[in-house]
Amino acid sequence: MTSRIVVIPTQRAHSNHAEVARSIGVDIIAGRYAEGTRLPGDAELIAMFGVSRPVLRESVKTLVAKGLLTTKARVGTVVRERGAWNMFDADVLAWHLDAGIDKRFLNDLAEIRLAVEPRAAVLAAGRRSEEDIAELRRCMDRMRLEASDSVRFADADLALHVAVARASGNLFMRSIGHVIEAALRASFLLSAPVEPEDRDTVLLWHQKIVDAIAAGDVAMASEAMIYVIHNGMRRHEGTVIETAPTEAPSADTGE
Repeated sequence: MTSRIVVIPTQRAHSNHAEVARSIGVDIIAGRYAEGTRLPGDAELIAMFGVSRPVLRESVKTLVAKGLLTTKARVGTVVRERGAWNMFDADVLAWHLDAGIDKRFLNDLAEIRLAVEPRAAVLAAGRRSEEDIAELRRCMDRMRLEASDSVRFADADLALHVAVARASGNLFMRSIGHVIEAALRASFLLSAPVEPEDRDTVLLWHQKIVDAIAAGDVAMASEAMIYVIHNGMRRHEGTVIETAPTEAPSADTGE
């Protein structure tokens, strides 16, 4: 089955070399420059972007540092295989949103979330402060006030997940949360619970996360987070998660 590609435009770069790097990066991610192929020569790229040679070279250096390109003597500048790309680089993630995210991207994002967020919720349940609990509850209040298909609802959802990472007290988890914020926001926008029943389920299980963390219930904090991630993926049109949630609630009882 062909995945639907959805473009989520991001902010433009603020310098010439950053904008050239963004443009080439988006073209690579979108497949316009395939893995293993050589980029056009310097003269052609300079003419294409209307920039100087130093600006072009700085752009290429940026893309090499992010794992998208490699330079080889007597060969030129070559697109690296996808596995070499630094997916935890904020620019690379943003360029994916510009190029268009599909089933593969959403699946990969869900898998890294499942590897990190349930554990972050467990740690948060054991380490949260009163300030952390207050912030989680503020995020829930914001979600309840906003329309499910609005940007503000997605932003409140994102703020809650970032707050869980912060409450975990683990600097690595906090950093991952901040790095993938843009991707999470796009995922939440695409999985907006527009049906009333879906909205009720989303609010219920996010509230379970908050309540479990506040109560220090590590098992429920993890279970609720796992359910929330899988439930969001089920709402992505044309997207299927191949693994089932661990101890997922039944469709009949919601427990």
